[in-house]
Amino acid sequence: MHAVTVSAPGGPDVMSWSEVPDLPPPGNGEVTVDIVATAVNRADLLQRQGFYPPPRGATEIIGMECSGRVAALGPGVDGFALGDEVCALLVGGGYATQVNVPAAQLLPVPSGVDLIHAAGLPEVACTVHSTVFERAALADGEVFLVHGGASGIGTFAIQAVRALRPSAVVATTAGSAEKLVRCRELGAHITVAYRDEDFVARVRAETGGHGADVILDNMGASYLERNVDLLATEGRLVVIGLQGGTKGTLNLGALLPKRASVHALSLRARPDTQKARIVAGVREEFWPEVAAGRIRPVIDRVLPITEVATAHRVLEESGHVGKVVMTVGG
Repeated sequence: MHAVTVSAPGGPDVMSWSEVPDLPPPGNGEVTVDIVATAVNRADLLQRQGFYPPPRGATEIIGMECSGRVAALGPGVDGFALGDEVCALLVGGGYATQVNVPAAQLLPVPSGVDLIHAAGLPEVACTVHSTVFERAALADGEVFLVHGGASGIGTFAIQAVRALRPSAVVATTAGSAEKLVRCRELGAHITVAYRDEDFVARVRAETGGHGADVILDNMGASYLERNVDLLATEGRLVVIGLQGGTKGTLNLGALLPKRASVHALSLRARPDTQKARIVAGVREEFWPEVAAGRIRPVIDRVLPITEVATAHRVLEESGHVGKVVMTVGG
């Protein structure tokens, strides 16, 4: 077995493709997957730097999603067979040739999607489903704002809302004109260049003063006050990232009159039972839309796993649109 190992916390060059001990056989309810491809997530960069350790008992190998083929079935597994093409939500271990994963966190590769592109689906699909559609319960006709619309999560969220909440108004922020064009192509109605425009004023103007009913935020502290200001009556802010810092000022006086709420959610450390429920929801609601072509994985580039340092630099430089995928096997 081979995997990406980290010599010490630091920059991209601390990672290397190395031989590591073989996996144990899959346990009860687990499946072994021969990995074909994996995708890079912001959390991977933090783990490499030593800022986001895996949950207790989880593998130290980076990688929170993958695609591949079922290589072995543990006791009590139903619904999958040897050789099935699958993609998986992982607690870690995606940057490797094999991984053991609970069967309840496996998804069949959607019709019309190849294994390479499927590697970029599990993390974004599960994140969007658990935040926008479960916790925030976005309703048709509401106004939805996603920050970082050209990111993996952003490109998926725009498409998912357009497919499943067709009367919703989709707004997004992005950092360049090219990215804003891509967001509009995916279905965003309102696109805001956050370096040049005030997203609060722009979204409020475009919605006749209404504001946003649901905001999906990857920035955290630096956007907190403005996000709360923009929330409509009974609006819901869901924070999933802290790129703009961890500590901000929360004006309760702005929340109370609106009966608004702020939620902070992560996916990786959730119990397996919660992940199983989220994966089941993704399969039921999102996968038919993916198979129909109304939601499609947006892949910026595909690199071999041996170029993992380059893949991490691409994310750090934020010039990409969608996901960066790395191939592992055939």
